[in-house]
Amino acid sequence: MPAAPVGGDDPLAALQPLEISNADVTVGEGVCRSDLKYIRYGPDPSILPYTIENNYEELREPREFRVAVLENAHLRATFLLECGGRLWSLFHKATGRELLCSNPVLQPRNLAVRGAWFSGGVEWNGIVKGHSPFTCSPVFAARVADGSGRVALRLYEWERQLQAPYQIDAYLPAASGVLLVRIRLTNPHRREMPMYWWSNIAVTESPGTRILAPACDGLAAGHERMLRRVDVPINRGIDITYPKNRALAAELFYRIPGGSRPWIAALDADGCGLIQTSTSRLGGRKLFVWGMGHSGRRWQEFLSCPGARPYIEIQAGLAQTQLEYLPMAAGSEWSWLEAYGYLDADAAVVHGDDWDRACRHVEVGLGRMIGPEALERELADSKAMAAKGPQEILHRGSGWGALERIRRRQAGEPPMCDEALVFDDDAMGEQQGPWVDLLETGALAESDPARAPVSWMVQDQWHEMLAESIRSGRSDHWLAWLHLGVMRYGAGDSASARQAWEKSRSLEPTAWADRNLAVIARKEGKTDKAAELLLEAHRKQPAVRSLAVECFEALIDAGRAEEVVALAEALDPPIRQHGRIRAWQAAAALKAGHLDVVERFFAEEPNIADLRESETFLTDLWFGMHERQIAALEGCPIDAHLRSRVWREFPPPAFIDFRMFE
Repeated sequence: MPAAPVGGDDPLAALQPLEISNADVTVGEGVCRSDLKYIRYGPDPSILPYTIENNYEELREPREFRVAVLENAHLRATFLLECGGRLWSLFHKATGRELLCSNPVLQPRNLAVRGAWFSGGVEWNGIVKGHSPFTCSPVFAARVADGSGRVALRLYEWERQLQAPYQIDAYLPAASGVLLVRIRLTNPHRREMPMYWWSNIAVTESPGTRILAPACDGLAAGHERMLRRVDVPINRGIDITYPKNRALAAELFYRIPGGSRPWIAALDADGCGLIQTSTSRLGGRKLFVWGMGHSGRRWQEFLSCPGARPYIEIQAGLAQTQLEYLPMAAGSEWSWLEAYGYLDADAAVVHGDDWDRACRHVEVGLGRMIGPEALERELADSKAMAAKGPQEILHRGSGWGALERIRRRQAGEPPMCDEALVFDDDAMGEQQGPWVDLLETGALAESDPARAPVSWMVQDQWHEMLAESIRSGRSDHWLAWLHLGVMRYGAGDSASARQAWEKSRSLEPTAWADRNLAVIARKEGKTDKAAELLLEAHRKQPAVRSLAVECFEALIDAGRAEEVVALAEALDPPIRQHGRIRAWQAAAALKAGHLDVVERFFAEEPNIADLRESETFLTDLWFGMHERQIAALEGCPIDAHLRSRVWREFPPPAFIDFRMFE
């Protein structure tokens, strides 16, 4: 299918958090606080030791993808092994109907914890909060058979931030009308750990689609970071179970009563569509819509292509909301079974005024497909399969699980998983190379200072190993000190991180240490110092686009916009023409009063391929340009009155309007 390559990873260490902390989430009236017991639980948002995936554009070309297919007389399920193992298609043979919304293109966008993300299918988001670190990365895939007739596709990986494995066994029994997906999470630590999981399911948005789940109320979250209780289905006179009724982007967490069977269904005007259910552990259910407004429609097009079918997401998770981790006891294991299938219900009941009757009707139909007792029994009966080693590895993911296996063996620690998950040496490559050297020789090999480090590490055991190597003199060089600083920063010790980066800089001046020191300076509000450090880093590495972006932003913050205009013009053409670079150049031109440059920028219909969800960079620039133009023309101040006037009189063109909320 047509696809834009994700491109190489950002060489800069991911020191800035990508997600907003839950510290500023407020609970509105009517919300039961016991539902949000763990709203403040778990790590602060960070993505270290992962790298950011932001080197993509809109250069789509036909590309082959390696897939695995499960098929019986009723269903055909297709999984993308190079893209997180995503369930890309679930085809119902009798009706010739695709049950999921499969994007006709694969276009990375900036919505995941590592940046790159794409819409469509069923995405498996586990262990760390947010869209998975593996969503645009290959994962391990293996064939498993338990000897009793079950043959499964096993998808698995080693998650580096919280250091735990996950396992997905998908299988399709011969006579089954539902795809079965068995999830297994284990805590390999001798301590409690936070755990997260949501299965995100894209389904086609049609005018008559209704999203049903066995709940009479729910929790809604908006841009103001407030959770509020809402009635289901009618809230403030609007039936919020119909996506067509939502003007703006919205998320609704159905509040399914304890003891009820958890399920969610997306049924069209004819009462037909996808239904998803699970065993009891996966109790959360959610609806997400982009909204019917112009910005929501723009997002749909931006994530796909003009003319593509719009989509909505129905989701299933461990907690009541996606803002929460749950505590998982040391050495424990959590498993559940999900089922995905086609439901044909009575449209008059599904879309009738009696919500309770509609939900009961759907649940009866689901029971005919697979009852709750049968699903629980299948979860128990498939336990032996889940612990069984694979017959064949079909595809390999990253080498980090293999590295952790080797480290644990050398340290005399227990294995982090059983024989079900095979992290073999063949998966290791360049990224693991420096750490293999440290493990085997006690020294981290020094490399060319003009070349960015190939990977980062923040795990405590590696931190201790590297610190000892530096103390002993085996690794007393710029690269080791640079890595030590990243490890200290990842542990929350900015002061010690700064000392390490200053030491690295004294041994060998590099752009990498300059930039990391600038991150701390900006965090401390030292805008001038941050600008100088980033300017120096940019001079050393002018071909690193992300470094130029950070440099431009810091210079504008420091009131040095004119320098950005000149620096942008001096960049090599491929970098200079990148959407994000052009946007910062236009922002600098606005600050410097070169309004003609900003006008030309918009006249060329700019596209920032890595625009972040909820980011209003382009619309802010648009309004800022018109505010300055009117202020110059009429000699009036730029105040709240003028801003309100510009907002009314100069609506942004559709191609730049990505505002999630207005």
